[in-house]
Amino acid sequence: MSAPIIRTLPELRALTRQWHREGATIGVVPTMGALHQGHLSLARAARADCDRVIVTIFVNPKQFNNPDDLKNYPRTEHEDAKKLAPIGVDVIYVPDGEQMYPDGFATNVSVSGLTDVLCGAHRPGHFDGVATVVAKLFGQTAADRAYFGQKDWQQLQVVTRMARDLDIDIEVIGCLTIREEDGLAMSSRNLLLSDRARIHAPKLAEVMEDMAEALRAGGSMSALMPDAEKRLKAAGFTEIEYLDLRDAASLIQHDKLTGECRLFAAAWLAGIRLIDNIAV
Repeated sequence: MSAPIIRTLPELRALTRQWHREGATIGVVPTMGALHQGHLSLARAARADCDRVIVTIFVNPKQFNNPDDLKNYPRTEHEDAKKLAPIGVDVIYVPDGEQMYPDGFATNVSVSGLTDVLCGAHRPGHFDGVATVVAKLFGQTAADRAYFGQKDWQQLQVVTRMARDLDIDIEVIGCLTIREEDGLAMSSRNLLLSDRARIHAPKLAEVMEDMAEALRAGGSMSALMPDAEKRLKAAGFTEIEYLDLRDAASLIQHDKLTGECRLFAAAWLAGIRLIDNIAV
């Protein structure tokens, strides 16, 4: 049986206040819908950790800097509810734009430092939109724990810093990236890939894994980049926005492996922007 769908904040708050009166811990999984196994793994983690679980679905216009990207983003609420049913989440919260950004809304949450590199450098305002909507969802759901995928590592760091800096009493938990059998990181955007492009998409993760192995053996990004770019372009990737080695926490860029680092990539394939990151 599917979880009930709640669309208004008063309904949600009435429920969460009752749960807190009962002493229940609340977990929230913020999503934009078009759920895949990566999202479902977050819901399962929340279900295992918490007494009550809320999955939110809201396609946030503030984090899209391309109107066509917003327009084309998959919206699959009915299918999403069916996928969540076996997990046993308690509520699916599906607010509309008026619930999130009512007339006269004038507040913006911005996290400096972590947001001017990687995706932030190529998508101006994106992480302000993320931080703003997540801050609202944390407040609206009154959750004790929030679950995010490590695939969006930069987003995870931004949300964690935002909650800490604003003294929001919530534990932000990063869960492992879920991948297809061929290595492609699961993403709602994968639904937009043509059959031909889907065949070549796993090349991004393959190239990154090879680079990570070479970096662990003492290699440098400057030496590895020419071959990586050649392999990706041969697979049909038309633009590599970034392919960087960075500190896992500060996101400072490195040429060689120094401490705990991650390899980050964003590249375009057949008009679709794919991102990935792996621990090195």
